[in-house]
Amino acid sequence: MKIRIVNKSTNALPQYATSQSAGIDLRANLAEPVVLKPMERKLIPTGLFIELPEGYEAQIRPRSGLALKHGITVLNTPGTIDADYRGEIGVILINLSTEDFKIEHGERICQMVIARHEQAEWIQVEELNETERGTGGFGHTGKK
Repeated sequence: MKIRIVNKSTNALPQYATSQSAGIDLRANLAEPVVLKPMERKLIPTGLFIELPEGYEAQIRPRSGLALKHGITVLNTPGTIDADYRGEIGVILINLSTEDFKIEHGERICQMVIARHEQAEWIQVEELNETERGTGGFGHTGKK
């Protein structure tokens, strides 16, 4: 798939780390480092603007290494970039650790996955078909 991209950062274009990677790392585009204090959230710019094909979205997800080692995650995960959005990709990061975390220019801050999606057409009815599960919700299957 070919996706049009404008890169207003000084970072190289994002690229997949391996031939079977689902996500592509995005980097911070910063004039100076940003410090995230514990429980603080900030919008981190990437300098990237994309043009997705209709029927696709870009999902913004945390990087597992940042989450495990530093408690840094994407607050609205997965964040969605719609095909008709043309603004800069910004990433809402939050520090869930007990220590300050410094984000440097060019640091890999999240991963982006391109995914196909459908739009639903609602059909209003009076009742739904029965299933074995029925209305069983959270924890309905118990511990195994």
